[in-house]
This record gives sequence, structure tokens and C-alpha cells, in this order.
Amino acid sequence: MAGHSKWANIKHRKGKADAKKGKIFSRIAKEIISAVKVGGGPEAKSNPRLRLALEKARAANVPNEIIERNIKKASNADQADYTEMMYELYGHGGVGIIVEVMTDNKNRVASEMRIATNKRGGTIATPGAVSFNFDRKGILQISKGQASEEELFLKATEAGAEDFDREDEMYLITTDPTALYSVKEALNQANIACEEVSLEMIPKSFIECNEECAKANLALIEWLEALDDVDAVYHNMNFSE
Repeated sequence: MAGHSKWANIKHRKGKADAKKGKIFSRIAKEIISAVKVGGGPEAKSNPRLRLALEKARAANVPNEIIERNIKKASNADQADYTEMMYELYGHGGVGIIVEVMTDNKNRVASEMRIATNKRGGTIATPGAVSFNFDRKGILQISKGQASEEELFLKATEAGAEDFDREDEMYLITTDPTALYSVKEALNQANIACEEVSLEMIPKSFIECNEECAKANLALIEWLEALDDVDAVYHNMNFSE
């Protein structure tokens, strides 16, 4: 078994690194556009929402030309604004699934969620029915070659990290969401580069799935991940590799 690993979602998604990076860039682009349109214009100094979006962009290594292009795009009066949404689903075997969405068309998303469950099973749950079993956490992934375990543990905990784990060739550091970027900055100052920095929904508990159940859930998850408006999909399924 994969074990009751809080990193099951990250491991599942890591196999699609390129697609995931594209989703992250798309999400940040939407956040920049929304921040400029709603948060108070294209100047980060006077727009806290844009400042946060730019911090996320830098943490994710989004190229400057993409950032600048989307700030300009947001200034166009015809550019639609984006709304953040979260769908909660029950998958096969009672597995909880959270779908994070950022869209300019709520009706399109609602239709796509119904199609997904009609085609791949599962049901749409009421708000809070699934998310109570997840915690929002900041996650920093660092290659083992960047630092010794002892050095990294000390630097991370001194900067405010909550947890520290090893997973294959990576160190995984957990933070409160508000401390994510300050921990990253502290590591950068110590010349420790982060492979990936993200906000994740980490399950508090897991549901065991046999092969048939796991395959059905993965088919649903992959359908959801392929939707343009979907930025991230999380689950609390524990299954054989």
C-alpha cells in the first residue's frame, strides 16, 4: 500500500509535472488579472492583492514576461474578471474530492461538474461536507542535494515551519499558509533553493480503496484535472501504487 501518507496527493500529481506547472501558471495569471481589476490597479505598492499574486508568481518561477503581459491584459475593459470556487465531491467508495476552480463563467463550471460525475461517477456534495477533512497548508519541496537534513530542518523550523518529512529524493516542509513565503525567503537567504512552492489541501484522514475503486476514482480525478477552469484536485484516497 501507499501508506497513510499526507503526500499522496502530491505524489499522484507529481507524475504530471509539466501539466501541473501549466495549471499553476494559468492560475496565477488569473489571480493577477483579478487583482488588477478588483484590487486597485496595476501598481503592486498600492494593491495588496496584486502584491500577493506577484509573490506567488515569483515563488512558482513564472517568467516576468507572463506577469507583465497579464497585468496589461487586466487593464483592458473587455477582459473578464475571475471568480474563485471550490467544488466538493464524493468519489467511489466514499472518497472525498476537492476541486479548486477559478473561472469567468460559473454556469460553464457547474455544467462541467455535472458532466464529469455523469461520465465518471461520484456525486457533488454540499459545501463543507468534504472540506472539513482537509487542512490548507503551505508546502515547500526541496531536492536532497540542496542541504543536509539537519541544516534544512534547523533553518526551516527557525523560520516558522510546522512539519518536516522525507519523500524519495525530496524534503517536504509544511507551513501555515501565512508563513509559506517567509519560510521560502529564509531558505533562499541560506542559499537553499526550493524546487516547488505551493498551497495544498492535505487530508486529515484517508479512505482505503481496492484496485477497482482506485481506478474509478483516478478516472474521475483525471477528467476533472483536464478541465480548463480547474486549477487543482485533491483527494483522501489511499491505494496501491
